Amino acid sequence: MARRAAQAGPGGAPPAHVVPLVLRGREVGRGPDGSLRPVVMAIVNRTTDSFYAPARLPDDDAALAAAHRAWSDGAQIVDVGGVRAGVGPEVSAAEEIDRVVPFVRRVREQVPDLLVSVDTWRASVAQAAVDAGADLINDTWAGHDPGLVEVAGAAGVGVVCSHTGGATPRTDPYRVEYPWGATGHAGAGRDGADARSGVDPRDGVLDDVLTTLRTSAARAVACGVPARSVLVDPTHDFGKNTWHSLHLLRRTAELARLGYPLLMALSRKDFVGETLGLPPDERLEGTLAATALAAWMGASVFRAHDVGATRRVLDMVAAVRDDAPPHGALRGLG
Repeated sequence: MARRAAQAGPGGAPPAHVVPLVLRGREVGRGPDGSLRPVVMAIVNRTTDSFYAPARLPDDDAALAAAHRAWSDGAQIVDVGGVRAGVGPEVSAAEEIDRVVPFVRRVREQVPDLLVSVDTWRASVAQAAVDAGADLINDTWAGHDPGLVEVAGAAGVGVVCSHTGGATPRTDPYRVEYPWGATGHAGAGRDGADARSGVDPRDGVLDDVLTTLRTSAARAVACGVPARSVLVDPTHDFGKNTWHSLHLLRRTAELARLGYPLLMALSRKDFVGETLGLPPDERLEGTLAATALAAWMGASVFRAHDVGATRRVLDMVAAVRDDAPPHGALRGLG
């Protein structure tokens, strides 16, 4: 569905077209009428210590029920994790495989249209997951294991390229700093920018993210991953403080201009909680506000705990952007 031309300026055209994601030759999010809506990636954690308690699903049957529910609520991808992202007890690669791989097989068998992503930084886990039928490897630790992207390339599956500012797996950020922005970007000159130079000094984190994602995405393509199967993720909270994450959210349009499908993992994260002064179980509204802003500015895929609410927000934004029609439009026509 081609968007109608719109006037630039406030209230005019959205900042960027959504770049569609393609996994195993399937364009994700494209409707039968040709319209394109952002994609919801549901979260199923096979752990007992995830930061958000309802996402802890170590029981096989409960996890499988969550996958079925995610599909019925509008998710097109389920992201399966076997290790808590933050600090916690050691989990070996063998144990991570035991938690994740048999579940991937069950989802493939029982919900065949639901695409499966596996959240891991280990190439050995990625290989086992791909062998079990995974469509996407979500490398949230920015290529810490350089062999992981080679696994994705050899198998022709998708990969997520992330940014951690150099942080290593399962560490929390501490006094993170990025040099002041030096290049200038569209939109600079407002809210702290130097109006004379057009440079926003807070863009240091954006510059680092753009450089890292551009480089890692190019390597993924060189390793054989199709360009439309490379997701880029600024990775809010990882190697960042709340100010950094908020600035990356307001700069989503710059990230979308990298030209790859853009993943936003915003759901109930600490930067939302710290902004609003709320614990994880009270961060839904903040998450949905951030989701709507990122979708308006061109993000393609949203990793979410709350699938139904996220799906409705994204459908509304897609209609306002004129990327997709309303599900029904009868008012005033009868």
